[in-house]
Amino acid sequence: MEWSIQDIARRAGTTSRTLRHYDDLGLLVPSRVGANGYRYYGQDELVRLQRILLLRQLGLSLPAIAEVLAGQRETAAALRTHLELLERERERIGRQIAAVRTTLDKTTRGERLMPEEVLDGFDHTEYEQEVTERWGRDAYVNGDRWWRSLTEDEKRDFKAEQAAISADFASAFRAGKAPDDDTVQDIARRHCDWLSGPVRVSRSYVIGLGELYVADPRFTTLYDQHTPGTAEFVRDALTVYAERHLTD
Repeated sequence: MEWSIQDIARRAGTTSRTLRHYDDLGLLVPSRVGANGYRYYGQDELVRLQRILLLRQLGLSLPAIAEVLAGQRETAAALRTHLELLERERERIGRQIAAVRTTLDKTTRGERLMPEEVLDGFDHTEYEQEVTERWGRDAYVNGDRWWRSLTEDEKRDFKAEQAAISADFASAFRAGKAPDDDTVQDIARRHCDWLSGPVRVSRSYVIGLGELYVADPRFTTLYDQHTPGTAEFVRDALTVYAERHLTD
């Protein structure tokens, strides 16, 4: 069974022009091209398009999506990862919807609001299990305690510093600087200083975090949103810095 480019575009809520662009990039090659020049897509291409659209929803650029798809040869495993991310997001949004509904209902009735009801789904503890599995329970407890100790201004400054560091890494990468360049290594130092607030910065921790920036789409998107390849550049820069200046 196969579908024309117009059918696929309509069902995906996109355009034929977009699908042709995906073809030009090698992201989504049609199963065949008819004598009239029309593109046709089969079941395999349908599944691949679903993966592309899911990755786009995660915020990945097209070059980054191409890298992800090239590295994920096993379709079922890739779809399981997508499904897990979608279910996690659905659960979080469901909690937020319930919290807003509760706030609306209680406000309308003039009832007392409780923080655990109003703020459910909006806190950062959604990452508790993930952090604990990666770095241990102490890492989560200490980081959580540190974050809660900050004032709102301090939290805002912390996020602003992270954004500035990311922008400086991206600028250095676009300028063609090497990961071991002195300017880049100074950015890596700032990054490690920024990390040292909530965690103990060690060589293995920083190197492992750099690998995570490349492997996890959430981090890759953050660094590659403007310039694809920045995440790998950050990883390499942090690895150089960690090996030169940090111990375990």
